Amino acid sequence: MSVFEVVNPPGLGRPRGFSHGLLAPAGSRVLFVAGQTAADGDGRIANRGFAAQFEAALMRALTVVREAGGTPAHVARMTVFVTDLDGYLSCGEALGRIWRAHMGTHYPAMALVEVRRLVDADATVEIETTAVIP
Repeated sequence: MSVFEVVNPPGLGRPRGFSHGLLAPAGSRVLFVAGQTAADGDGRIANRGFAAQFEAALMRALTVVREAGGTPAHVARMTVFVTDLDGYLSCGEALGRIWRAHMGTHYPAMALVEVRRLVDADATVEIETTAVIP
């Protein structure tokens, strides 16, 4: 069960894979998670595959959320930066499996942004989140 009140105004159309808005409960703490790539603890990116990098970046972001006492259900907002929009779109089925494995059926307010490059030279995806922890 979500800790948020989902706000999806009918006039905006039914969202797929995200929510238009999430309203946090009063008295919660807000956690801003920096952009996470698939880099390991030494800053190296071993896997160049898009889906593998998405999963690694998502897991790193969720590690920060868990360290602060939250769960994936506490993620209110997520921005996914990709260097190849076509690569992202072609991995839809794999990304869906990864999403369900780590986020279940929770869909935060989201944005997907294609960028020319990321700070980590071998990164193809970076995920930034905001979590609201009771």
